[in-house]
Amino acid sequence: MAARSASTNVAAPRVAAATSDEVMRRVERAGHGDLRPSHGYVFQHLIPGPVKVRELAERLGIMAQGASKAVAELEELGYVRRRVAEDDQRNRLVELTDRGWAAVEAGRAARAAVNRRLRALLGEEQAAALLASLQRIAERTGGLALLSSRRLRQP
Repeated sequence: MAARSASTNVAAPRVAAATSDEVMRRVERAGHGDLRPSHGYVFQHLIPGPVKVRELAERLGIMAQGASKAVAELEELGYVRRRVAEDDQRNRLVELTDRGWAAVEAGRAARAAVNRRLRALLGEEQAAALLASLQRIAERTGGLALLSSRRLRQP
């Protein structure tokens, strides 16, 4: 019984890691092999529109220096650009470039493909039950609030 308990304790993190790896492989095949999973957290805050680096840092729950570093890296890779804010010339806004939007779409397509594969593996009924269970766990642990605010960090 102890062996079963130990293997169940590591199953969820392994499934999550395998799923993330598969999504990243698909994103890489779509031409974005220079991205890391952590870049997705930045992208999520840029989808609604341009933001100041300071605001991005607040939304991510990190220091402005960390957000600036991430923006500089993504800018060098061609996924984001900085532009002068119209309301205040001293501020720079960060926004997705066409390449950034293509990466967002590649990520969405990759997650949809992985979800379809998992649903095919489990069947619709079991997949729905699993998702409902995960939803309850996320709500009770506070993970849903973190996910909704897009402040989840890599484990």
